[in-house]
Amino acid sequence: MSARFTLVTAALLGAIAVALGAFAAHGLKTVLSERLLEVFQTGVEYQFWHVGALLVTGLLQRKGNSRGLQISAVAFLTGVVCFSGSLYVLALSGIHWLGVITPLGGIAFIIGWLSLAVSIYQQEKQYADSGKW
Repeated sequence: MSARFTLVTAALLGAIAVALGAFAAHGLKTVLSERLLEVFQTGVEYQFWHVGALLVTGLLQRKGNSRGLQISAVAFLTGVVCFSGSLYVLALSGIHWLGVITPLGGIAFIIGWLSLAVSIYQQEKQYADSGKW
């Protein structure tokens, strides 16, 4: 994924998260049980956190788009789709077997964060070694 694609995707996912959060607060409050509303809101919360992670990843990709940063971007996007997406569908449809997809999204989030950590370490080490501080 290019830096531009990562940043545009993050911005769009941020807008979607705001819309879904407002939808939950105003449109679903009287429709869903308290528990299912919490499930939906958990999806929104994790989507927001990982929009931030995607933004950071995209900004770092502008410095140097390493394989690790590309893996991070794909993993964060996959995590949002699998983790948050499965929670949205579960809350709205009541289809509980979708819960098996949610941990896959969590694993994708973990891969994204670990890959981001390694990429940041490598980028900073390259800058320190090159004397471009």
